[in-house]
Amino acid sequence: MSLRPIPDNARADLARGGSGLAVGDAATRLAAQGPNDILVAPAASWKETLGDTLRDPMIWFLAGVSVLFAVIGDYAEATVLALALVPLMGMDAWLHRRTQASTQGLASRLATQAVVIRSGAAHLVSAQDVVVGDVVEVQAGEPFPADGILVEGAGVQVDESAMTGESWPVRKVVFSGSPVPPALDMTHWCLAGTRLLTGPARVRIVATGRETLYADIVRSALLGPHALTPLQQSAGRLVAVMLRGAIALCLLLAAVRLVQGHGLLDAFLSAVTLAVAAIPEEFPVVMAMFLGVGVYRLARRKALVRRAVAVENIGRLTCICSDKTGTLTEGRLALAHVVPASGHPQVDVLAVARLAARAESGDPLDLALLEGAPVASLRRLAAFPFTEDRRRETCIVDAGDGLLVAAVKGAPETVFGLCDGGLDPGPWRAQLESLAEGGHKVIAVARRDLNAGEDVTREPTGGYTLLGLIAFEDPVREGVREAVARCQAGGIRVIMVTGDHPLTARAVARDIGLGGGDPHVLLADAIDGPVSAAALAQADVVARATPSQKLKLVQALRAAGESVAVTGDGVNDVPAIKAADVGIAMGERGTQSAREVASIVLLDDNFRTIADAVAEGRQLFVNLQLAFIYLLLVHIPLVLSAALVPLLDNPILYLPVHVVILELVIHPTALLAFQQAATGGLRPIPREGPSHFFPFHTWLRVAGSGLVLSAMLVAAFEILSAQGAGEAEARSVVLAMLVVWSAAMALALNRSTRGISAVIPIVSAALVVLLVQMPVLSGYVHLAALGALDWAAIAVSSLLAAGLAVFTRASLHARTLHA
Repeated sequence: MSLRPIPDNARADLARGGSGLAVGDAATRLAAQGPNDILVAPAASWKETLGDTLRDPMIWFLAGVSVLFAVIGDYAEATVLALALVPLMGMDAWLHRRTQASTQGLASRLATQAVVIRSGAAHLVSAQDVVVGDVVEVQAGEPFPADGILVEGAGVQVDESAMTGESWPVRKVVFSGSPVPPALDMTHWCLAGTRLLTGPARVRIVATGRETLYADIVRSALLGPHALTPLQQSAGRLVAVMLRGAIALCLLLAAVRLVQGHGLLDAFLSAVTLAVAAIPEEFPVVMAMFLGVGVYRLARRKALVRRAVAVENIGRLTCICSDKTGTLTEGRLALAHVVPASGHPQVDVLAVARLAARAESGDPLDLALLEGAPVASLRRLAAFPFTEDRRRETCIVDAGDGLLVAAVKGAPETVFGLCDGGLDPGPWRAQLESLAEGGHKVIAVARRDLNAGEDVTREPTGGYTLLGLIAFEDPVREGVREAVARCQAGGIRVIMVTGDHPLTARAVARDIGLGGGDPHVLLADAIDGPVSAAALAQADVVARATPSQKLKLVQALRAAGESVAVTGDGVNDVPAIKAADVGIAMGERGTQSAREVASIVLLDDNFRTIADAVAEGRQLFVNLQLAFIYLLLVHIPLVLSAALVPLLDNPILYLPVHVVILELVIHPTALLAFQQAATGGLRPIPREGPSHFFPFHTWLRVAGSGLVLSAMLVAAFEILSAQGAGEAEARSVVLAMLVVWSAAMALALNRSTRGISAVIPIVSAALVVLLVQMPVLSGYVHLAALGALDWAAIAVSSLLAAGLAVFTRASLHARTLHA
C-alpha cells in the first residue's frame, strides 16, 4: 500500500466522520492557518516581461549606437538600428514567456470555489477560505480545493493525471475507521489539482496551501535562485576567460584602427561592435534555461527537484542505495502461493482461511486474503482475534444443517500444535524453509467440525485437521526489474538497504536482478566496524540495517569514490539523506522532515522514477555539451573574423545591425535546438562524472575547428576584395557563410532533421538568406544579393563546417553520446 501521513492537527477532525465545522470555528481556523494558497505564480504582467527583456545588454548596445548615429546626422543608420530592436526584444519576450508555460499550466487545474458544510448547511466559499477540518462537497467534473480524505461517496473515481501522468480513472475508498491511524493509503485521499469524475463526494480536508502535494509541484516549477551548481561555476570560468580575451581584442582593434587613420568614430564602433559580438552572454543564459528545463522534465517524471544542483548530481550518480519496502516493492501483502495438504484442494484451503479473516481488522494479511473473494454468507458465531501471544486467529461459523466449523489460521508451528497427533510436521518444515527463502510470509490453515450443541464461547484448542499453507509476498513493483537493468547497463550500482531478514532480502534482490541473479548479502553489523573495500564493492544487499548503519554505508561509499543517491522516508533517515550526493525522499509515505532535507522528492515512491530521473540528468548534460560546442564553434569564427578583417586594414566587417542578425540566429538555436528528452536506456558517463564540460582533447578540437572556420571567413573576405567585389557583397558572403554554417553545425551536432531541433536552425538561416536576397531590404542593412556561384560555394563550405562539428562531437566520451 502507498501510505501518506495524516497531519496530527487533522486526525481529531477525521474521527468525526462527515459532520462539518461550525461557522465560527472555521473563521478562527482561517485566521490561524492562513488562506488556502497553493502558491501558484501569478501570470506575468507586460511590465515584468518588459523588465526582464530590458536586462539583455544587446538591446542597450543597439539603442546606444542608434542614438550615436542620430547625433552625428546618419539618420538612416539610426532608424535601421532602432527597427532592429523590435525583433530582438520580441524574441527575448517570447523566450521569457516560454519559460513560464509549465507554471501556468500547473495553476490551471486548481479550484477557485468550494462548497463547504458548516453548521449543518452548505456554503459556497472561495477556495482560499477552505481550512483544515472542513467537509467539502464536490460534484462530478469539479476539482478538489485541497488535500483531503474521502468520508462520503459511492463508486467515487478521480482523474489524477495531473499528479501522476496516468490517464486511467482512480477508484477511491471511503474512510470510516476509528481510531484514525497516523497514515492512510492513497486510495482514501483526494488531492488538490485532481478532478472528481463520478460523484458527488464529501471530503474531510486535512492539508491546505503549502502542505498540499500539488504545492510541491508548483514550487518545483518555481525554483528561485540557488547557489551556483558545479556546471554553472564551470560556465562562469569559461565566460570570464572569454571576456578577458574579448577586452584585449577590443583594445587592440581600437588602437590599430586609430593608427591606420580611420578616425575616432570608426575605432569606437569597431571596438564596441567586436565587444558585443564577443560577449558570451548566451552561455549563462543557456545554462540557466537548461537547468530549468531539467527541473520541469523531472517533475513530469514524478521527481520533484528541491535544489537545482540535484539536476546535475543525479546525472553523474554511480551508486543508488534504495529502500526495499515501498520503493522496490509495492509495500503491501499479496497472496502468492497455496500449498494444500493431501486430499484438500486449494479452493478449500482459501475458503477456510477466509472464514478466519476479518476485513474490519485492518490486518494487511486479512485484506490480502479477502481481496477479490466473494462476500461470505455464513453466520459468524464467535471470533478469537490474533495476538502476539496466541499467534493465531480462530472463527466459528454456522455452516448449516446443524454443522459448526472452527477455522484457524496463524503461525505454522502454532497451528501444527493444534492439529491431530498424527500430523508429521517434518515435511511441512521443508516447505516452510523453501517459502521463507523466497521471501514469503507463511501461515498455516486448519479446520475442525463442531456439533451444533457445543459451546462456541470457548475457543477449540485441539482436534484440528491441517488443510495446508498459504504464502504471501510484497510484490516487486512493475518496471523495477527493467529499471535496475537500465541502471546497471548505465554503470550504476544498485544496493538494496533493508531491515528485513537476509533470506527475505536476498529473495527480493534475486527477483529484481541484483548481483546477476546471485546477490551478495552483507549484514549491516559488518558496517559498524572497519569494512574492507572488497566487501563494500561486492555488496548487492545490506540486510538488518538500522538508520545509523545506513548513514555509515553512505559515508563509506562516498569515501570509496562513489557518487551516491539514497532513498528514505522517516525522520531517522534524515542523516543518510543529507549525507548523500542526492538525497531522495518518498512523497507518498515520507515524513515532512525527510522531504525538507531531500534534494528530490518522488511522487510515486517508485524506483523506476529514480532511473528515469537519472536518464534525464544524463541527457541534460549531453544537451549542454552539444549546445556549448555549437556556441563555441559559432562564436570563435565570429569574434576572430570581426577582429582580424579590420586589423588587416579592411572596412569594418560586421556593423551593429549585422551583430543583431547573428544574435537572432544564435540565441534561439542555442536555447531551443538542443532540448532532446531522454529516451531508452541510460547514457553511460565517464567514471569521473561530468564535473567539467569537456575533456581536454575536446577543447583542442573546439579550438582547432574554430580557427579553421575563422581562417575560411577571413580568406573569403580577402579573396573577394582582391577580385574587386564591393564591400557589401564581400560582407554578405561572410555573413551568409556564418549563418548557413550555424544551421549546418546545429543539425550535425543534433543528428536530427525532425522537430524543433531542425526547425529552429533551418528557419533562422532561411530568413537571413531571404534578407540578403531581397534588394529592398538588404540595402538598408549594408548587404548585397548574391549569385548562384556564391551560394554554391557557401553550401560547399557548410559541408566542411558540419564535418568539423561532427569531428568535435566525436571527441566527447563515445558511450555518453551513443547510448
